[in-house]
Amino acid sequence: MPERFSPRPEDRFTFGLWTVGWQGRDPFGDATRPALDPVESVERLAALGAYGVTFHDDDLIPFGAPEAERDTIVKRFRAALDRTGLAVPMATTNLFTHPVFKDGAFTANDRDVRRYALRKTLRNIDLAVELGATTYVAWGGREGAESGAAKDVQVALDRMKEAFDLLGEYVTEQGYDLRFAIEPKPNEPRGDILLPTIGHALAFIERLERPELVGVNPETGHEQMAGLNFPHGIAQALWAGKLFHIDLNGQSGIKYDQDFRFGAGDLRQAFWLVDLLETAGYTGPRHFDFKPVRTDGFDGVWESAKNCMRNYLILKERAAAFRADPEVQAALTASRLDELAVPTAADGLTALLADPTAYETFDVDTVAARSMAFERLDQLALDHLLGVR
Repeated sequence: MPERFSPRPEDRFTFGLWTVGWQGRDPFGDATRPALDPVESVERLAALGAYGVTFHDDDLIPFGAPEAERDTIVKRFRAALDRTGLAVPMATTNLFTHPVFKDGAFTANDRDVRRYALRKTLRNIDLAVELGATTYVAWGGREGAESGAAKDVQVALDRMKEAFDLLGEYVTEQGYDLRFAIEPKPNEPRGDILLPTIGHALAFIERLERPELVGVNPETGHEQMAGLNFPHGIAQALWAGKLFHIDLNGQSGIKYDQDFRFGAGDLRQAFWLVDLLETAGYTGPRHFDFKPVRTDGFDGVWESAKNCMRNYLILKERAAAFRADPEVQAALTASRLDELAVPTAADGLTALLADPTAYETFDVDTVAARSMAFERLDQLALDHLLGVR
């Protein structure tokens, strides 16, 4: 593998324990791989050049484990982190696997379930902070419904707000350096999930008591499952100052959540996404949330993990070459992209209304005849993506 595509910790590539540890079980088939020891995951990811590892509480500690067993597991995991130098920049809570969460967690109709979900989350927040995490992701995979009568969505959003307000109160009172990142998804496993897209999540955050503590953790496949343009969504999250974390994987169109390795699926969107992240000043982890294909053994697990990072670095190099190309720069000017950065009415409303060239004498036919030259620009991008320039 060329040296320039070998990952280093400073690239800030991270993986969830649930990714490389996925056993290949799906709704139609049993596991095709045995369980993977979290310590082995840490050691193998470090050897591949990753920066960090993330986890749900149940990824690390079996659900319902006694306190003594929990302490032993955490101690062993911490020792592996110390030995390898891997960081834990993010953690999250599993509020979707156990049957108790069959109707959701923070928005379950059953009040007892909601209280349990909050306590489970608060308990794991303590562990996350103890291990150094500064971001806490919240994916509401069971927060939704299949029947219109089963869930009062407005009231459910009240309960969701209540939960995030309580979590924000807790981390503030504890003095934790921790922010929350909501992970949107339109459907699966519920027929319809609350806060299904980046835009829904951003609107919800503004209603919270401590909106400064809450951002988003968008996932490639989740937005593309809804037919949306993922780089556009990320641009809006960056514009709002709310891109606290990001999940990278691959997806081919509007279907179930495929969770391919990063770079598989829609390669053009992957190219524009990397271009955006690398030029917009995003400094957070490049987190891979994928599933190694269930047809492969552990050879495929580590091959796909390696190639998530490799594909990102290839696209990073291709995007940088695109931006540095003089012909691209000329094509950008021909497409008037520089004009977009100029305020439309910096002279104010009064001057705009008094300017006859803005309306009365504006020659709509002449301006309409101007070519935007987008085809040339787009082909240059494709040439760089394909490596022929």
